[in-house]
Amino acid sequence: MTTARVTLDPRLSVGEVDRRLFGSFVEHLGRCVYDGLYEPSHPSADEDGFRTDVMALVRELGVTTVRYPGGNFVSGYRWEDGVGPREERPRRLDLAWHSTETNEIGLDEFARWARKTDTELMYAVNLGTRGVLEALDVLEYANVPGGSFWSDRRAANGTPQPHGIRMWCLGNEMDGPWQLGASTPAEYAEIASKTAKAMRQVDPGVELVVCGSSGAQMPTFGEWERVVLERTYEDVDFISCHAYYEPKDGDDGSFLASATDMDRFIESVVATADAVGAARGSDKRINISFDEWNVWYQSRFTEVDKITEIDQWPVAPRLLEDSYRVMDAVVVGNLLISLLRHADRVKAASLAQLVNVIAPIMTEPGGPAWRQTTFFPFAESARLSRGRALDVRLDSPEYDTAQYGRVPIVDAVATHDPATGSTALFAVNRSLDEEVTLEIDLTLLGEVTTMTAQVLADDDMHARNTLEDPERVALRELHLDRSADGVVRVALPRVSWVVVTLR
Repeated sequence: MTTARVTLDPRLSVGEVDRRLFGSFVEHLGRCVYDGLYEPSHPSADEDGFRTDVMALVRELGVTTVRYPGGNFVSGYRWEDGVGPREERPRRLDLAWHSTETNEIGLDEFARWARKTDTELMYAVNLGTRGVLEALDVLEYANVPGGSFWSDRRAANGTPQPHGIRMWCLGNEMDGPWQLGASTPAEYAEIASKTAKAMRQVDPGVELVVCGSSGAQMPTFGEWERVVLERTYEDVDFISCHAYYEPKDGDDGSFLASATDMDRFIESVVATADAVGAARGSDKRINISFDEWNVWYQSRFTEVDKITEIDQWPVAPRLLEDSYRVMDAVVVGNLLISLLRHADRVKAASLAQLVNVIAPIMTEPGGPAWRQTTFFPFAESARLSRGRALDVRLDSPEYDTAQYGRVPIVDAVATHDPATGSTALFAVNRSLDEEVTLEIDLTLLGEVTTMTAQVLADDDMHARNTLEDPERVALRELHLDRSADGVVRVALPRVSWVVVTLR
């Protein structure tokens, strides 16, 4: 039987795990907002029209921050359309997703939803078709207590207390040719720098995210980061990363190793940011907001879902509603391992998206809400990742991939909380064929009194949760075998994600 070994040493710390690492993303796209979060006619709807069954699942998922309102949507969005009396709000054409935006939900309503779900609102401003003035206006509306035009408008609209939004995205994917107002790096850097400086004049306490590349595959990747940061380095706190993964040409082996690409992506951006900082002689460090990441079958959207006709502008169409398999959930769990492995520099992240649209939570209008397979590794990682991420010592056999060369069959990371003495080990078995025995060396942890393990796996790695069978896939307990030499052994099924909790 194949064996891998991991050593846990609480002295080998990568960095503090920021709770913002377990954020998500809500865009006005498809049924994410309408028929997802918001469905006034649903039996579970509260006084604001929000589905309470969805809110309960969001809390269970453990989401800490939510990026809003986009995404590609934000580059054509007029934020003023979504505030004030609903009957006076205009219907607009959303060019990003070829839909009609009713503006029933806007900043005030979404901030209210965020408070109900105990999540922090992270807001994106439109730097595609708008600019500095509009960013200042929405910041004034959101954060100024009162006594000015926009803050008084907020109070008149029923929200006397400011929203107090701390984290702001300066546009979205501005390198992408699909983006309204797409820019060169120099053009974007100029408006981002001006906007950042102006926003800090209103609220010096804001934390600002400048757009990085839309993905590591972009032709300007690397050069974009360098040019943008050379202009904005002292103006911002974070640079964004976005990455989506799907199997290419049936290559499941490479797909299961997607975290290898995320590792390289993060390390490349960190190296570029640090090089810019060193050239400037700056003591400041730019961190990463990985504010879009997930498994997304983009090829299906290109072939099936895209709406293009000039006379078709539907409201909340079913777009990008991927149904996730066990294999997809294992990849999501492995991407979380990558984010935790870089906890020293990745200080915020957003699983894209939260409900219905490439999401861990699905709903049916008038019907139930249920957990997709990807729900489980995210929820457990968010619940158990406390304290500091550890630099684990992993010895694993390898396998060949077409995309990434030779990679470990087993990947793992751990977190350790000195305050409680608890340790959580997260691991994946990427093998398509065989079980792997993972030996966990606990000798450096001291006395371990309790141990539990849970696994996400299935004999059918294509199994999924659906409207007809919403509980087909779930976590199950896994047996741990402890020996006298301080080593614990656990059998990792093929294509599996496992968490081991030690106290």
